[in-house]
Amino acid sequence: MSENVAGALCYLATVVTGIIFLLIAPYNQNKFIRFHAFQSILFFVAYIAVWIIVAILAAVTHGIGILLYPVIGLGFFVLWLYLMFSAYNNKRIKLPIIGDIAEKQA
Repeated sequence: MSENVAGALCYLATVVTGIIFLLIAPYNQNKFIRFHAFQSILFFVAYIAVWIIVAILAAVTHGIGILLYPVIGLGFFVLWLYLMFSAYNNKRIKLPIIGDIAEKQA
């Protein structure tokens, strides 16, 4: 499998495919694939953290957080598709904080 396909597949099932590509032998030695695998894992962790914050906000404000759910969900979905598409096109898109951490790990 070419590295651009493997990089895109790292994002497919977020944590699961990220970990799989970090464990499989020829892919875990490729810096491009390792970067996308780590970034997909960290992207999912950030996604969960944002949902927890929005849930707390929804509980405290009784409404504002509920209005944010679809906006944030759509934003993460579009960003997820963009990251997958960019990896497929051999681009190394670095997310602001997550990308730096992923680059250090790769």
